[in-house]
Parts: sequence; structure tokens; C-alpha cells
Amino acid sequence: MTTYARPHYLSFGLSDEFVDRYTDRPVPFGFELPGGSSLGEITFITKYSRKREDGTKERWHEACRRVIEGMYSLQKDYVKDNRLPWNDRKAQASAQEAYDRLFHLKWTPPGRGMWIMGTPLVNEQKNSAPLQNCAFISTDDMTVNDPSMPFTFLMEASMLGVGVGFDTRGADKGFKIHEPSPMHDPVVIPDSREGWVNSVRLVLEAYLKPNQHLPEFDYSLIRPAGEPIKTFGGTAAGPGSLVELHVTLRRLLGGRDGQPLTSTDIADIGNLIGKCVVAGNVRRSAEILLGDIEDEAFLDLKNWEVNPERMAYPTGWGQLSNNSVVVGVDTPLDAIVEKIAINGEPGVIWLDTARNFGRLKDPADYKDYRVMGFNPCAEQPLESGEMCTLVETYLHNHETKEDFHRTLKFAYLYAKTVTLIPTHWPKTNAIMQRNRRIGTSASAIANFADDKGLSVLREWLDTGYGIVDQYDRIYSEWLCVRESIRTTTVKPSGTVSLMAGASPGVHWQPGGKYFDRAMRFGKDDPIVVLAGDAGYRVEQAKENPDNVVVFFPVKSKASRSEKQVSIYEKANLAVEAQRWWSDNAVSVTVSFDAEKEADDVKRVLAMHAGHLKTISFLPMGNAVYPQMPYTEITEADYIAAEESIFGIDFEPLYNGDMKAIDAIGEAFCSTDACEVKDLLKYAA
Repeated sequence: MTTYARPHYLSFGLSDEFVDRYTDRPVPFGFELPGGSSLGEITFITKYSRKREDGTKERWHEACRRVIEGMYSLQKDYVKDNRLPWNDRKAQASAQEAYDRLFHLKWTPPGRGMWIMGTPLVNEQKNSAPLQNCAFISTDDMTVNDPSMPFTFLMEASMLGVGVGFDTRGADKGFKIHEPSPMHDPVVIPDSREGWVNSVRLVLEAYLKPNQHLPEFDYSLIRPAGEPIKTFGGTAAGPGSLVELHVTLRRLLGGRDGQPLTSTDIADIGNLIGKCVVAGNVRRSAEILLGDIEDEAFLDLKNWEVNPERMAYPTGWGQLSNNSVVVGVDTPLDAIVEKIAINGEPGVIWLDTARNFGRLKDPADYKDYRVMGFNPCAEQPLESGEMCTLVETYLHNHETKEDFHRTLKFAYLYAKTVTLIPTHWPKTNAIMQRNRRIGTSASAIANFADDKGLSVLREWLDTGYGIVDQYDRIYSEWLCVRESIRTTTVKPSGTVSLMAGASPGVHWQPGGKYFDRAMRFGKDDPIVVLAGDAGYRVEQAKENPDNVVVFFPVKSKASRSEKQVSIYEKANLAVEAQRWWSDNAVSVTVSFDAEKEADDVKRVLAMHAGHLKTISFLPMGNAVYPQMPYTEITEADYIAAEESIFGIDFEPLYNGDMKAIDAIGEAFCSTDACEVKDLLKYAA
């Protein structure tokens, strides 16, 4: 029998008798490993299993309980606070079915929610920012009185693990750079997120407002590197990255009195902030930068011959954002095709399509006329200051269309519930509570299409969209809130799809049916010891001496790998999802053979203008780099691994017998493409 004391900040609880039924049930974690282990469980342990004060870690049935009780507590609190009807019996029945479908990995919150839903940061402080994957802020919001606002928003959101998109529109507002006078008394920076952000505001305002003083700083209160961060988890990076940011901003803007603030300046400021946040060997920031296709300086941001100081890893900062051009359906794209064929950038954002249409199967509704840009993974069109409220479903874990429809009820309800609590940004709240935008996503689309065919996929997605729309009318009326402006999306998925054994979003599995998945861990992570003892290959990471790489031979259910699918088929599957499912957007990174398909990039763009809202590309090439995330292997290789590798015994971690490292969550909408791009920097 469970001995469970529900935390005081949770007003709703599942019955112990119900949860006890799942204690010994096998969990359908995805991606089978030799010896009976799974990549899905390793992902759960490292990303989402929270460590308790006694050193033990959550098991899957306990993490599911935390998520469901957190979700339904938010509903109950909202209903009670607004004196609306609440039925405990109906809520218990609903929560139990939501729990069962989560346990069986038919749906999950996004990685952010899987990690932090049901914790004090969300349920006690009533702040939804930690649950949000991504955001967008436009530099068009720069004002004479507050020119630093878009950059401070970007920094604070990034420090919360939120990926942020921004643009170069502020370069058209006529801002001049000013030369400040020195401030003699140092400003002491508090050891807080707000303290860091305010210090950057002071530096930027010194140069972007006339007659200002440039402060010197006292960093003595900032905790040293390696100390734990209690509120949000992880460890402190120390003051070094902030000192470097201040110094680089002074060098970037100093001595330029009277010069205009350019699109390159805006890119540099945003990317330098991203570099500062990334510090500490933990990638906690994701950025997308939107610019004008006619802005040569923008197009050259990643031309390292023109901007060598932006590259030089690790001292440079130009790689901190994926860059995309904002265009219309009729905009000629010849100026960027060659650049895309070389390094995959810039991506393309058809902003007019995003503003005018929901699903592209449906007539224009013009609901999103206020949209200014996209989140970093480009599945959510957003207003300036708006954030993404996402949730995930897995097509391959459903036997029937009706079963999928039933899951959509609880996935939708999770996302809608998150919209009931505000962030700490008033502007963001005004937008999000007006729009109630959510993104109910589907993953395993590529594998599903291969197994069941496009006609079945269209039927499931089209009817499923109608089901989500129906639930939105029902639950919005019950909660007395607006219906959501948009409800569906295709996110690229990240580590949650590894838990479920799903191909991510609309992408084919990078490794196909059999592959080695190289995963990076800190050298002191107990997972490394357990994996080594079980016979897995362990190597020091070539890019970072503090990390090690463990190679996991995987047997998946994919019938094809991404290398076996043409550039045209990849783009077409995204078009299908945009037409039949997503009324937000479809996040798609079209990988292509750099030697054989480079000339096809132009044709793909011409074919699909007006049929997608966004697209990006990633040249694969034929070169093989050591320790890449995915390496295809043969069935014989996998069988050989089965003879030498044992199942991993995770009990010492769950029981607290080993010093476990706390889960870090999924810091933003991370993707396999992002991981590949990161590693290619080292191989270049």
C-alpha cells in the first residue's frame, strides 16, 4: 500500500488505491536496448525523475501522479477561486483516465511540464512561465523610454529555460548609440535572476538612451560556480559569463557615439545574451532570429569571412540562434537558396500565411493578424511577448482512431489548464489570456504514415482536429474563458519522444530500425557507471573533457531512416500535417543529402510556398563524425550486442543507494537537429 503524503500545495489527489494498481505494472518505455533495458527509461531517469530529499528518485508511476495531481489541482484552484461548479467525483474519474493514458505513454506534457508540473514553483507560486517551452519578443517594441525591454525579456525568459525568438525590426526605429559617462560608485548585483537581468538593462540603457552613466559592477554576491540552485534546479555558473557579457557589450557599443543601431547590433546583443545563459556546460537557451531577406547584413550574420568574430567557438556567439527570413508567399527566394544548400540557413517564415490561416485545409480566418514571429522551433506563430503552451500525443501508441480521439481529450485539457495560471509578465498575461493559444501536438507521424499510409493519417488527423475543437468549446464554457485562438501544432519533440519510442514530430527516425544512440553525460553521472557495468561502450566526449559518451544499440519500430527518405517526401509530410492537423504551424527541419539534393532545395521552396508556414533545412552530407547522436547499425550488430550487454539495474538509483543526479528537465524545445548542429561545430 502506498504511503504517500500529498503536498500541501496540491488541492486535488488521486486515490492511493488507484495508484497502487500501477506500482508493479510494466512501463511501455520506448526504444528497446539489449538485455531488456530501454532508452526511454534512461531518458526518464535523467530528464524527468525528480530526486527527493531522502535521495531516492521518482519512479514512472509516481511522476505520473505528480503531473496529474498538479494538473487537476490547477483546475480545482481556478474553479474554486472563481466560485464555479466543481464535482470531485467527475474530476476523480477524469484524472484516473488521464493518468492511465499518461502511464501508457499515449500522451505526455512537453518536457518542461513533465519535469515541473506538480511542484511548488508551479502549483504554489502559481506561475506558468516554467511550464512554457518558448516565447517570441519583437524589437519593434523598443521605445525611447525603455529601449532594453526586448533584450531583458529575452534574457529573463532564457534563464527560466524558455527558448525565445526575436527579430531585427528595432533597426528600423531610428535608434542611435550614445557614449555614456562613467559611474564611479559600483552597482552591487544581487544573486538572483532579476539581478543579472537588471545589470544588462543598465548597460544597454547607458548606450541606447542619451546622457546616461555606464555602471561598473560588484559581482561579490553572486554565488560561485557549482553551487546548487534551489528554486529552479541545476547548479550556478558563477559570475564569469555575466562579466564576459558586460565586457563584450561595452566593446560592441562603445566608441560609436551617433551611429545607428543596426540589425547586426541587435543580433549580437541577443546572441551574446544567449551565450551568457548557456554558460555552465548546460544548454539552457534556444533562440531564433528573424530578419529581412533584403538585409544583406542579416544574411551575412553566419558568413564567417565577413563576421569572423561571431564564429570562433567557444569565444564567438553567432551560433547561438537559428536565423530565418520573414517573407510573403510571392517573395523571390533566390537570394538565400545557395546559403541554405551550404549550411541549412536561413530558414523561411511565411508570415502572411501564418497571420491569415489556421489549418491550410480551411478558409482564411485572419485570427492571427497580430502575430509578429515564431518560437525557436517554429511550430507556434506568436505575438510579441506571447509564449507557447504545448502538449504531446503519440499516434503509434494507439490501436484505433477512437482511442486516439479519447487521448486528445486529456492532452488538450492539460494544455488548456496551463492557460489558467499567469506568468509574472503583465504584457504576456494580457496576450495569453486573450488568445488562450495552445498547441496539441502529434508525434510518430512519419512512422505512422509508413505503417498505415497517408490516407489513414489524414483521416486520423482531420477527425482528431474536430475532436479537439469540440473539447475546446465544452471546457472553455465550463471554465468561463475564451475559446483558444489556435489549438493544434506539430512540435519537433525532444526527449519526451524518446520516452515514448516515437519518431519526433513529422521527422523520420534518424537512425532507422537499428542504430547506436550516443548520449552525453557528466563524467560523474551514476548512469555512466551502471551502463559501463552492463557492457555498454563508454568514451570520453571529444568536445568536452568533463563529459562522457555512452553508446546504446537501439532496436526501433521504424521501417525507414531519414537517409532513406527524399527531400520531397519529407517536405510533403509537413504539408500534409499543416493541411489536416496544425492550425498553428508544423516544425519541420528537412534534412537533405548535401551532395545529391542541394539543387532540390530551390524546387522544394517553390513547390510549398503557401502550403507551409515555416520550413528549415539541414544538410546531412556523407561525412561521418565520431560520437554523432545517431549511427546506423545492422541487425547483426544489434544481435551481437545482445550477446555481450546486460540489462541495466536502475534500482540503486531509484532507491537512493547511489548518489543520483537530479533530473534537469528539457530546457526548451530541443531537437535532434539542434544536437547535430552543435556537434558539427566541433567537427568543422
